[in-house]
Amino acid sequence: MLGAAVFLTLGLFAPQSQAAPGGAANPPGPAATASVHRSFPVPKSPHAISDNPRFRLSSQDSAEESGPRPAPVRTATASGQRSSSAAADACGDLSGVVDATGAALVQQLKALPQITCTYPLFGLTGEDARKAFREAQMVTVADALRADSATYAGDNRTATGQLVMFLRAGYYVQDNNADVVGDYGTALRSAARGALDAFFANPRSKDVTDANGEILNEVVTLIDSTHEAGRYAGVVKWMLGGYDATWPDRMNLAMQHVEWVVDNGFKARNDDRGWRAALKADPAILDTWAGFVTRNGAQLNRLDVVSNVGRHLGHALDVPELRDRLRPLLKDLINRYPNVGPTAPLTMNLGWATRQYDRGNCAAYAICDLGSRVLPAVLPVQHTCTPELRIRAQDMSPEQLASTCTSLVNQDAYFHRIIGDDGAIPGDVNTNLEVVAFDDYTQYALYAWAVYDIDVDNGGMYEEGNPALPGNQARFIAHEASWLRPDFEIWNLNHEYTHYLDGRYNMYGDFEAGMTTPTIWWVEGIAENISFGYRDERNADAIAEAGRRTYRLSELFDTVYGQEEDPEVNSNRVYRWGFLAVRYMLQKHPADVRTVLGAYRTGDWAGARTHLKQTIGTRYDADFATWLTTDCATADCGPLPEASVAPAPLCAQADPRQFDRNCRREGLAATTGNYSYHFVYLPAGVERLTITSGGGTGNADLYYGGGSWATTGSHLAKSTGAGNSETLTIDDPPSGWVYFSLAAAQDFGGVTLTTRSE
Repeated sequence: MLGAAVFLTLGLFAPQSQAAPGGAANPPGPAATASVHRSFPVPKSPHAISDNPRFRLSSQDSAEESGPRPAPVRTATASGQRSSSAAADACGDLSGVVDATGAALVQQLKALPQITCTYPLFGLTGEDARKAFREAQMVTVADALRADSATYAGDNRTATGQLVMFLRAGYYVQDNNADVVGDYGTALRSAARGALDAFFANPRSKDVTDANGEILNEVVTLIDSTHEAGRYAGVVKWMLGGYDATWPDRMNLAMQHVEWVVDNGFKARNDDRGWRAALKADPAILDTWAGFVTRNGAQLNRLDVVSNVGRHLGHALDVPELRDRLRPLLKDLINRYPNVGPTAPLTMNLGWATRQYDRGNCAAYAICDLGSRVLPAVLPVQHTCTPELRIRAQDMSPEQLASTCTSLVNQDAYFHRIIGDDGAIPGDVNTNLEVVAFDDYTQYALYAWAVYDIDVDNGGMYEEGNPALPGNQARFIAHEASWLRPDFEIWNLNHEYTHYLDGRYNMYGDFEAGMTTPTIWWVEGIAENISFGYRDERNADAIAEAGRRTYRLSELFDTVYGQEEDPEVNSNRVYRWGFLAVRYMLQKHPADVRTVLGAYRTGDWAGARTHLKQTIGTRYDADFATWLTTDCATADCGPLPEASVAPAPLCAQADPRQFDRNCRREGLAATTGNYSYHFVYLPAGVERLTITSGGGTGNADLYYGGGSWATTGSHLAKSTGAGNSETLTIDDPPSGWVYFSLAAAQDFGGVTLTTRSE
C-alpha cells in the first residue's frame, strides 16, 4: 500500500502553497498567476497498517527484525528468576543456554528438543541478555552453524534450527538493547558470513520440502538480521527462479521472508552489503524477478507471496544504472494485470515506484492516464450536499452521505461564530470544496497518489490550490476510519474542513508567503480547536500535554512544520500545543487574536509577527503556564468562546417581516410546523449575505429561498442544527428582493434574526 507515512513523515511534511487571491491594495509577496498547491498533510491514524514509508501492503513488512510468538517454556528473566509452566517441561530450563559459554553453549542449544524452545530468547533483557548475546557468544554459535552446515541433511536432525534461532534472537535483542548487550563488530560479521556461506553451499539447502523449509525460512530471515542482502543475492535469485505453486507451506514461508530481504536490502544506501551493488553486478536478477511474477501470475491475490515480493521490484528504479533495463519490465507488469481488485497491490505499487523514482517519465510505462483510468472504478459515488460542497466516495451509504453533509454545513456556522470574521478574503474564489473519501487507509494509499498526484504517507491531504483562480477546486482527500466500524467517520474530516474555512476567511494569499513567518501555531491550532469544539469532544492528548508544561507560549508562536527531530515530538508540538496556544489566546486575549487575524487577512505577515513577538513577546508566558495547570490540565481547558461581535442595529422597517441589509429583529416566534417569514432588498453588487439566528427557546431552522418564499420543501439553502443557533452564508446573491424564513421544527420563541451584507 503505497508509500506513505502517515504527517509530516509521521505527520509533518511542509505544506506547499496557497496562491494569493487578488483584490487587496498593494499586497505583500508575489501576485498569484499560476495554480500551485497548498497541501496540508493529515496526521496518520495510529491504526494505520505500518510506519514504513515505502511499499506497505503486507503483514510481513517490517523495518527491523521481529521475534516469533513466545512459546510457553521455562526461561530466564531479567532479574535472574526462573519462571515455569506445565508446558515448559517439554523444553527444559533455558538457564543453561543463558549461562553457558563456548562448546557448552552449543551443546545446550543442540540439546533443546525443538526449534520453538528458543522462542523465549527473543524476550531476554538486562544481565541475561548481555550474558547470552554478547559478541563472543554469537561468534561461538555462528562458528558452530558453519560446522553444522557442512553435514546439513535438509532437516533439523542435528538441531541446525536451534543454532539459527539463537543467532536471530541475538540480533533482535541487541538491536533493541545495544547499550546492555554491547556492540557487534567485524568478528561476528565474519563468523556470520562463514555460517551463511556454508549453509547455502550445501546442496540440501535447496531441497523443496517442508523439512528444509522449516530451516530455510529462518536462515533467510537471518540474512535480513545480518544486513547481508547483497552477498546472498544469488540465493534470492534461485528462490525467485524456482518458486511455483507446488512449493510446500514451509518453503512458501521462506519465500515470504525473502520480502524482508529485498525490501530492507534496498535501504542499505552506499553499502556494498545491500541490493544496489548486487543488482548492478548481476542485472539478470531483474529479469528473473519479473519472470517470477508472470510465471506465477495465476496466484496473484492481493497479499500472496507473488504480490508481496513482486511489488518490491519497483525499488530497483532507485538505482539509475538499472532504469533502462527495468522500464520495459515494469511497463509489462503494470499493464498486464488489472489496476483494481486482487492484483492492485502489485500494479499500483509498481506504478507508484515509477512516480517516486522516475518522475516525469510516465510515458515509458504507458501510465500517464493511470489516474483517470482508475478514478471511476475506485470512486464511483458522487453526491452534492450544497452548491458549495460535494462528496466523491468509494463506498458510502445515503445515510452516511447525509450525515457528512450535515456535519460540514453545521460546522461552517460554528466556525463563523467562533472566529467572528467579516466574510471571505477579497479575491478568494474558493467557493466550493470537494471531499474525497476512500474506503480505508489501504485504498487511500493505493490510489490517491495516482488520481490526485499527492503523497500518501499521511492520513489524508487538503489541497487548496490557487484560491485566486476562477474554477479552482479545493479538495480534501481522505479515508474512512475503518477501525471504528460499525460507526462511520471520515478520518480528520472536521479538522481539514477547518483548513478550508481558515484559508478562505482568515489566511490571505500564497501559503508559502505566509510561511516566511511562522503561522502554524494558528493554522493547526484553530483546526484542532474547531474540530474538537464543534464535535464537543475532549482533546485528551492536548490536556495530557498541558500537564507537562513543555513549551512557553512565546515559543509556540515560533512553531513550524518539521521543527523537532523526533516525528512524535513534532506532531505533539504542531497539533497538541497548537491547540493549547490558540485555546488560551481565544479565551484570555481575544483582542490580540483579532489584531493578528486582521494582519493575516491582509497578508501582513510581518505585522502579525511583530505583534506576536514584540507587542506580546513573553508577557503572557507566566499566565499561560498557570492556565495550563489550573484551567487545562485540571479543567479540560475550559470552553471555546464565541467571538464578541457588536450586534447589528434593530430593524427600523414597519413591516415586521422586512429587513435592512444590516439589522436584527428580536422576539420572533412560531409554533411547530409554521414559519416566521422574512425578506430583504439587495442592491446590485452585494457579494455576500449572511443570515444568523440565535437565542430564545425551542428549535427554529433557517431557510433561504432566493427570489421565492423559503419553506422546508422549497429553498436554496438551509441550516438545520439542534436549537436556534443557525447561520447561512449566501455568496453573490441576486439583486432585488430575496426571501428567508425560520421554520419551527418545534415551538420556538424569543429568537433573534440578523442580516449582514457586503
